[in-house]
Amino acid sequence: MELRDFIVTPIVILIVYIVAYILRSRITDEITRPYFFPALTAKILGALALGFIYQFYYGGGDTYNFHSYGSRHIWEAFMDNPATGFKLLFSDGSSEVGIYKYSSLIPFFHDRSSFMLIRIAAIFDLFTFSSYSATAVCFAVISFIGLWMLFVAFYEVRPDLHKLIAIATLFIPSVVFWGSGLLKDTITLAGLGIATLLIKRIFLDRRINIFSVLLLLLCFYIIFSIKKYILLTYLPAIMIWVYATNLSKIRSMAFKVMMLPFVAAITVVSGYFAISQVGKDDSRYALDQLGNTAMVTAYDIAYLTGHDAGSTYSLGELDGSFGSLVKLSPQAINVSLFRPYIWEARNPLMLMSAMESLVLLSLTVYVVFKRGSTFFAALTNPHIIFCIVFSLTFAFAVGVSTFNFGTLSRYKIPLLPFYTLALILIYHENKDRNVEELESTE
Repeated sequence: MELRDFIVTPIVILIVYIVAYILRSRITDEITRPYFFPALTAKILGALALGFIYQFYYGGGDTYNFHSYGSRHIWEAFMDNPATGFKLLFSDGSSEVGIYKYSSLIPFFHDRSSFMLIRIAAIFDLFTFSSYSATAVCFAVISFIGLWMLFVAFYEVRPDLHKLIAIATLFIPSVVFWGSGLLKDTITLAGLGIATLLIKRIFLDRRINIFSVLLLLLCFYIIFSIKKYILLTYLPAIMIWVYATNLSKIRSMAFKVMMLPFVAAITVVSGYFAISQVGKDDSRYALDQLGNTAMVTAYDIAYLTGHDAGSTYSLGELDGSFGSLVKLSPQAINVSLFRPYIWEARNPLMLMSAMESLVLLSLTVYVVFKRGSTFFAALTNPHIIFCIVFSLTFAFAVGVSTFNFGTLSRYKIPLLPFYTLALILIYHENKDRNVEELESTE
């Protein structure tokens, strides 16, 4: 922490709340309004708490490195020469001509994903005088916008479940903590939330305008630039969501049955094409290299770069083939959703993660057994299908490629809102059906 943090951060927070107060009446209604400021406050506190934990518990880490050895140097370039600053800000990392004085100080300059985050942070630094905590608050605001839009997307689907949907999207503790600060996960999480609402508006509600389309493409570009593997799981899921929603609007059951194979084929082909395009310019994410990429990433995080982030875990041997990943999929999904178990906790942060995992496991068991008789019937709901497909495939992806509980607790946050939403919708879908059946027999 520096003196500038104590001066600039309170001013930035005050401005954020003034702007939020002005906009609140325009973007909320009587039902959603009570969640607005608590959710915003939670994100800001989460960003500040994350900074304190990294500084005083970890003694440094990614969030400070991205700022101190990244965006701070771009800010300094702007202060020395705005032309040089702009050249550095928009550099693609391939050339250092005219910017070497500053780019040589940024260890992430040639790392496309990290440098994308650094450039976003640098834009905020221009307004926060490169104050870490003030810039972190700006990241928290971006995360809040994304998660608020995710909340709105599902609130529009089931307005009667607004309280539960708010908890799932705005107030899950690990999402508030790990998804608020100056980290890659904050931006990608926000991108997912914004993209989900826009996809609903454009493809499901047919409310199409050029701004929404451009913003959706921007979200995809940012996610693609920072964490490609998120798109590998998200794109097929949203395609299934769109196809399943349109199929559900057909009244004729016979026609639905006839169309199902065609829709399934289109979904698989579209998903394959989307994944192929995502991995087109990065051989690590090509379909035939996913197994090897997961293996290298898992062992790197477990034993090298992520060694101090928390305790390691093992699901079994990875040999670099896609088949070895598939064999470990049940264990991978389980570790992402329900581990670490309480007895596996090795430090306070792991204990918090373990308690959250225990709650999620308990909710899962409760929903499955409480509504077991109509559980599978609920899976025909397109919104549930979307949440389940994305959360489980993402759980598999991060679980099989992390091998470290500390890192996993941060990487898995995008799946938590969607999985929790799936449980909520499944429970109340079945509950509503039972009520309808009871009323029909009376």
